[in-house]
Order: sequence, then structure tokens, then C-alpha cells
Amino acid sequence: MVSCPQPEAAESGIEILRAGGNAVDAAVATALAQTVVDPLMCGIAGFGTAAVYMQGAGGPAAHEYFDFHAPAPLACREDMWADLLEGETRDGFGFILAGRVNDIGPQSIATPATLKGLAAMHGAHGRLPWSEVVAPAIAWATDGFFVRPGMHAFWIDEPTMGRASNLDRLRFSDEGRALYCRADGSPQPIGTPLANPGMAGVLAQVAQEGIAPFYEGELARRMVAHVQSLGGLLSMDDLARFQVRRTAPLVGSYRGRTVTTNQPPGGGAMLLQMLNLLENFALAGMEHNGPDYLRLLSEVMKRATTDKDRHIGDPAFVEVPLEALLSKDNAARSAEAIRAGERHRVERVNPGAPVPRDTTHLSVVDGDGNCVSMTHSLAMPSGVITPGMGFFYNGCMGVFDPRPGRAGSIQPGKSRFTSSCPSIVFGADGRPEIVLGAPGGTQIAMGVLQVLLNMIDHGMGMQEAVSAPRFSSTSNSIDVCNRIPRHVTRRLQAEGYEVFRNPYNYTIGWVHGVQIAPDGRLHGGADPGRDGVAYRTRVA
Repeated sequence: MVSCPQPEAAESGIEILRAGGNAVDAAVATALAQTVVDPLMCGIAGFGTAAVYMQGAGGPAAHEYFDFHAPAPLACREDMWADLLEGETRDGFGFILAGRVNDIGPQSIATPATLKGLAAMHGAHGRLPWSEVVAPAIAWATDGFFVRPGMHAFWIDEPTMGRASNLDRLRFSDEGRALYCRADGSPQPIGTPLANPGMAGVLAQVAQEGIAPFYEGELARRMVAHVQSLGGLLSMDDLARFQVRRTAPLVGSYRGRTVTTNQPPGGGAMLLQMLNLLENFALAGMEHNGPDYLRLLSEVMKRATTDKDRHIGDPAFVEVPLEALLSKDNAARSAEAIRAGERHRVERVNPGAPVPRDTTHLSVVDGDGNCVSMTHSLAMPSGVITPGMGFFYNGCMGVFDPRPGRAGSIQPGKSRFTSSCPSIVFGADGRPEIVLGAPGGTQIAMGVLQVLLNMIDHGMGMQEAVSAPRFSSTSNSIDVCNRIPRHVTRRLQAEGYEVFRNPYNYTIGWVHGVQIAPDGRLHGGADPGRDGVAYRTRVA
């Protein structure tokens, strides 16, 4: 089974499974197809994090994370934007700077990481030849796809608080305008066929020669020359030095299950911290999405958010106190404070700007029980496309804290925090039970959390769990989707909580996952807030 927000990409993953590939082959093919058919959500010049579980004869043959976060260019300085700070997104996932230098354009570009991450996964665990898993993405770029409703809705999002709009990013470069816009600069409408011959050429070269041209050779030289000609900081040294981190999972527990997720600077610690705290409450006996439920989860989310802001960063640069953050005893003490009515406050700098949501996800399980959960992104896309290459560069510099001396501060070669938390949950028998993750900016951990609670505490199946209404609190307010009843939010407002109602019925992360039943049957969940699917196939 493959579950992801793009039917074309899921189809590519299924075809690779049918061709004899394993879960890693299918995940890499799906991800590469996503970079073609959802160009603002992800890209080969983006970043990501992936859980890989390979089943052996008597247990796991491998269980590890491939972290391909996008490091800040080596030419960066910690204080280079310190005097430009104007504000912070309301939920704390990005900073507003004078001139928007971190938001769009060449200075927002960090080191491209996704392609090397996918190649590392395939090299370690893939079964089919590299050229075969790249082929579906080349076909989509060559033969074309069309503008989907979810893609178009994202393209036409209105800008707020001075941020660049998604349309601004789409048409920032000449090539972006030619690929995705009409003559008047408006985005191509739903159903418009699109092809990307430039990206097809890049992928064809990578399929035949591997990733060396992209990180050290002719493609790298073209990329760096173009970005530097625009005033960007990316260098050949940045590309050549970048290394994928292979790490052990971060392991926690919840109600008798083992929960595995990613290490910092990913969002896994936030997820486990919230589960630890909520284990002290009898959630199954509470009204699902009732006022008491929203109040409790929101207080838990705020505490995890503050700890993230203070402590979680790139462990190569920041000492992250994981033992304290994930302590069951600390969780029990926080639970007592919440029971006593203590309300937590999240500190923000001039809050108000919207959260970026430029990310995607995939979950894959194959017939041998191998599992992959991968979240990858462009952050806030820079809008920059090197002529003739067809792909957007990431805008990962937008989430770094411009204030020196903090966990998220800019430093050369440092990776910034991401809420991405692709996760695998194991049952009491030690077998994988749930494979899931989500896009959605800093709402990712909150979406994944609620789906796990829906399944474990409220007995929902995978699709029901990802379809249920969600909410989030990563500031001093509570954000709710429009399917949370108003009688619930009126009660919270009467208690003094500020509530923001999102006009979308499906929002707060877009979770995609696979549930593995005790009999081995696979049940998929595709979040209705996107165009996604969960495709299942039988492989002889």
C-alpha cells in the first residue's frame, strides 16, 4: 500500500511494487514523482526525513532514520539578519524580516538535500536499479500531468502579514511563470495539462549517472552559478560537503505500544513529549473533540511548543536535553499542573503571520512487512528556478531564528527545526501497527498526535482517524477547523481562550498513513483535505 496526497505519485509507487520493488524502492519513486507533480510542496532541492523499517527473518533487519535536513550555507553568519527582525508567525514557525530576504528569493535558499537523501535510502535498502525507480518521475515530467484541485487551492492562497504569496513564489522566476502561469500571470486553472522538460532532463541525467552531477558536477556548477548571480549564498562547497544523517529512531511508549519517530531537529520529540503527558489522562472516557478535550490537548500542545522553541535544534550545534524533555516523571508533574488549572503561555515576537504549509508526505508498506514513512518539503519555496532545470529551490532559511544565541539561530552548516515527524507505531507483539506522518508546517506534530489518539484511545480505523476534525494550539490561541462545533468553541471562549476558526473543513496537518491489522491486512488513510489516495495492490 502507498498513501500520499498525490494520486500520480501513489500510482508510481504501486507500479514499482508491482515490478518487484520493496517499500524503499516504492517510497523513493513516489517521492521523486511528488517533486514533479506537486512542485511547490516538495522538490529535489528540498529537505526531508524518513523512517525505514526492514523486516528480517526473526525481527527487524534494520530500523533507522534518514535525515536529509537542508543546512544553512557556509557563508552564513549568526547575526546577519539580527537587525531585520519584524515579527514571528503566530504559531512560531518562521520569522518576518525587513525586505523579506528570508521569505522568497536567493538568500532564502539552504543547501539542497532531498536528492541525496533519496539516493542514500535507495543505496542502503533498495532492491531495483536506481534508474528504474527514477523512471516514473521522468515520465510524469515528460508526458505531463494536470493541475489538481488541492494544488490549485494552494497556489491561489492570499498572502497575509507581508509574506510572499504562493502565487508570488510560482511566478518569481521566468521559468516558473512559463511552466505554471497563464499569460496574465495568474496560475493555470484546474485540469490544465503540465509538462516539465527541463526537470525531465535533470532527472534523466541523474537516473543514468547517479547524483554526482547534482552535488559535484555540471548540474551543481549551473545551480551555484545561477543562485550566486542573484545574490544567494549557496556554494559548490555546500553541495559537496552535505551528508545524509542515518540515525536510530527516537523511541517512546504510549499505552503499551512502542512509538518510534525522528530525532532532533525533527519534530519527533514534540510528539513523544505530548504522548507522555496525555498518558496521564483517561482520554477514552472524554467526549472526543468536546470542550474539555480541546482544553486539555491545547495545554499539552502549548507546553511542547515552548520546550521546542527553547531547546530543540540541530544536535550538532545545540545540546538538546532529550532525557528531561521525554521524562515520564516530568510529564506526570506537568499533568498535575494542568489538572490544577494552570494555563501555559507561549512567548512570541510580534505574532500574527501565517504558518507555511509547503510540505508533503508518503507512507508505504510492502508485502514483506517493510515500512517507510517519509515527510519532505521545500519549507517556504524560494521561487528560484535555474533556467532549463525546472525545479524550485527550498526556502529553508525562513525558519531560522535571526536572533543569535538561540536553539534555532542561524549558523553555517546548521539545520533548522522542522515539525516533521514521520513515525511507526509497534504493537505489544513488536510488530508494526501504524505507519503515518503529515505535511502542515508546525501543525504536523499536532495532526499526527490527534490521529494516534483517535486510533489508540478512541478506537478509530485509519481512514476515520485521519478524517476526524482537528485543532491545534502552538500559541496562546486555539486554532480549529470549521467542523469543530461552535458550541464547543463558545465554551472555551467563555473561559477566556482565544479561538481562531479556520474556514477549511480539513486542516491542521494532512495526515496519510497505513494501519497493519493483526492478520496482515492493510488499511489506508488519505487525508480528505488534499487530493490524496491510499492505493493497495496484490503482488505475486
